[in-house]
Amino acid sequence: MRSLVALALAALMSPVAGAADSELQQLTQWMTGTFSSEAQSLEDPAFRHIVLHMARIWPDSTDGVWLYVEQAAAEAADKPYRQRVYHLRRVGEDLFASSVFTFDEPLAKAGAWRQESPLSDLSPADLTQRDGCTIYLVRRADGAFAGSTLGRLCTSNLGGATWASSEVVITADGMVSWDRGWDDAGAQVWGAEKAGYRFDRAAIAAEQPAP
Repeated sequence: MRSLVALALAALMSPVAGAADSELQQLTQWMTGTFSSEAQSLEDPAFRHIVLHMARIWPDSTDGVWLYVEQAAAEAADKPYRQRVYHLRRVGEDLFASSVFTFDEPLAKAGAWRQESPLSDLSPADLTQRDGCTIYLVRRADGAFAGSTLGRLCTSNLGGATWASSEVVITADGMVSWDRGWDDAGAQVWGAEKAGYRFDRAAIAAEQPAP
């Protein structure tokens, strides 16, 4: 964790130009698609069956990669409980950043991941950044991308929390995401307790565009 903080601080002092590169392209490819925690929920009932969709938006942008993210319980897939925009970019020689944004009236965009050009009526100017909630990622020796938010910088008032943390590991087959909320004393007040949610890449059929 300490080394990740050091890398992030160095990146903030010496930002890297946003040109695309092969590693950023691979990270984008691995994050794009439909994912499900169904297998994990069947193995352990402490985990719910969650469906996660990530779709690339604004492909002509030159400042990195933008993704629309939609997350919902499988039994209420048309009513997502989390809708975000992620901004991926390389910020250091060995460091990538995924900044998190919200937008107004998100439920009006539910299902936008199915569209050929999701969120085409919005632009970065319509977004609100969640300050302190950027996830910083490094490439591990095994090829996976792994990272987290930094310290207590990501504020949260959900469920009695004052700050939140996110940890993620991303591979070609899916990702493990562990989001948790904490109070001032450092006690966990929401989020999975045992481990992160394991999202396996789902069948291509689940990603077909809406008619």
